[in-house]
Amino acid sequence: MEISEDLLCLFSAEVEQKDGSYVIEVPHQELTLGDIDANTAYRVALLPTATPPEEKDTSSQRQASPEPLKDKSTGQDRGHSGPPVEEGEQRTVEIEDIGEQGDGIARVERGYVIIVPDTEPQERVTVEINSVKENVSFADVVERKDYYE
Repeated sequence: MEISEDLLCLFSAEVEQKDGSYVIEVPHQELTLGDIDANTAYRVALLPTATPPEEKDTSSQRQASPEPLKDKSTGQDRGHSGPPVEEGEQRTVEIEDIGEQGDGIARVERGYVIIVPDTEPQERVTVEINSVKENVSFADVVERKDYYE
């Protein structure tokens, strides 16, 4: 299965029956990140978990196991886990927000955060990743892009 570039968020949840309907709770974080809005219609894909029923986790959230993501430059699988970027990789990103330290924040696959100093919200920049951690990476601006490029 291929994961669409249009994927806005990815999380695990249980389908619950409530008042004659089935409900999936969307984590608050998905709304605060700004990728989705309350009271807006979205297409939702449901994928079965690989966990056998007897080992079922009773928490409402578990770590998802998506299909491998493809490296945009090489087409190679990146694997199921770990950061979706590599040190030395260049990417064009949009700065979504400014962090507490004044650095720009961009998000890529699975909501992974890239911190980019000396940038402004809504600025499009090509960055080079210079440090990769499990949940965040740091990059420097290589080129500033026109918004419509």
